[in-house]
Amino acid sequence: MKNKRKRLQVIAEILKAHVVSSQEELQNLLARHDCEVTQATLSRDLKQLKVAKTPLPNGTYKYVLPPVNQPPFPEAGTANNFANGAVLSIDFSGQLAVIKTKPGYASAIAWDIDNEANHNVLGTLAGDDTILLVMREGVPRNTIREMFEKPKNNDDQRLVISN
Repeated sequence: MKNKRKRLQVIAEILKAHVVSSQEELQNLLARHDCEVTQATLSRDLKQLKVAKTPLPNGTYKYVLPPVNQPPFPEAGTANNFANGAVLSIDFSGQLAVIKTKPGYASAIAWDIDNEANHNVLGTLAGDDTILLVMREGVPRNTIREMFEKPKNNDDQRLVISN
């Protein structure tokens, strides 16, 4: 693929959809998208995208995009496509919510919560598959749950809890 912009977009889409732990693995995935690149070109592309390696609980690593390259919320009507069922559960204790996600998703989802949150959320802390959300006093639990429900219309964008 000669068009660099398209290639960078394909790389970003692959990194969002797959756990990729090496440039060789990424090259193979790019080849499946009819995008042959050299290791040197791929290395420059990863640097331009500001891709980082993050550790996984099993001792391996994966490439991740920085939050600025990840959309904060999906486009209208595509909430299911954003989280892809990545939010598994929400449990509460006082003014705290513990959100369980698929491995590797917690940081991105916490970033989304922090950037979308209004006065109801003080902040979040994220691990690999768990988010600690701190609610303001007096905020009902349903208000937090509603952040993750399916959109009621195309203008209402929310994260989605998988079933």
